[in-house]
Amino acid sequence: MLLVAGVCALTYYARRILLLFVCAIFFAYLIDPVVRFLQQHSLFLRKMPGSAILEVYLTFIIVVAVFGYEVAPGVGRKVTKLVDEIPVLIDGLSTGTIASDLGDQYGWSDAQELRFKAFLLRHRDNIQDLVKVVDHSLSQVAEVFGFFLLIPVLAIFLLRDGEHIAHALINVAAPRDQRETVRSIAAQLHIVLTGYIRAQVILCGFSFLFYAIAMLLLRFPHSLALAVLGGVLEFIPVVGWTSTAAAIVSVGIAHHCHWIWMILLLAIWRIVQDYVISPRVFGQELEIHPLAAIFAVLVGAEIGGIVGIYLSVPLVACLCVIWKVYAGPHGTPQSPNRFALAETPDLVSLTTK
Repeated sequence: MLLVAGVCALTYYARRILLLFVCAIFFAYLIDPVVRFLQQHSLFLRKMPGSAILEVYLTFIIVVAVFGYEVAPGVGRKVTKLVDEIPVLIDGLSTGTIASDLGDQYGWSDAQELRFKAFLLRHRDNIQDLVKVVDHSLSQVAEVFGFFLLIPVLAIFLLRDGEHIAHALINVAAPRDQRETVRSIAAQLHIVLTGYIRAQVILCGFSFLFYAIAMLLLRFPHSLALAVLGGVLEFIPVVGWTSTAAAIVSVGIAHHCHWIWMILLLAIWRIVQDYVISPRVFGQELEIHPLAAIFAVLVGAEIGGIVGIYLSVPLVACLCVIWKVYAGPHGTPQSPNRFALAETPDLVSLTTK
């Protein structure tokens, strides 16, 4: 009991480090197909150990540098302009004077302006508290940025020595007579995690298409850049899409685009993405029912917040794999090979003879 309590306490206090390694594992699974492709079709440094990993990282750095060189100057000027206008915008929200500006722009009636102004005045304290929340969030950006910089560094070691690390852990932790079963479970978990990352990539592609089409139709500036940002941030639950929505709406307000329509489209898309597309994609890739995926996300959000949302679906899929292996007819561990033999009587009799 003391040992279990100590392990639980250690896990709790080291939860950020463990989360860092979990994110590194997911990142390694994300770029693993590209690494394997370059190992077979690389034109440069083919004989150098780890050359495929080096080529992937160099390509990623070059793409980010070119993208930043093309987009960063214009976006930087717009962001600077937006930062300068934020105090005026917040002051207009807290005092209600922004209602008159919006009424003149969109042709509202006097009654509509008064209702909106009264709504803003009733929530004046909440709007002012929002400023404090934004200041506190900006102070943590540097810490989060450093946290994410370590993920690709750790992924290098996982890509290079992941299989050896897994075999060493199995040999240390598993009893000798259970190692084959544990190895078969590890192989199935590898397939599950690969399917989870593939599902995340599909969802990111859907988000990119929605953001690009919606902003191009509403004539938002930097539509493709914001769409790429939204697709990438789709990997981060809640925080990712809220940050994207805030950036898109802020750009729309700064450039006097149809940002109200954009808010409506973002709300509809979020409902469709979370409760229609995501459960079906996860259900197909991880072979779990869409209702189970929704239930896992809701329970994960209630227990662990953002981290719970992110880890709930792959955790449920992994538990299903372990349950299928260990839930034998008499409660004894069963390997996938033994399951296959049990389902083929002719092969069983032939093997017995």
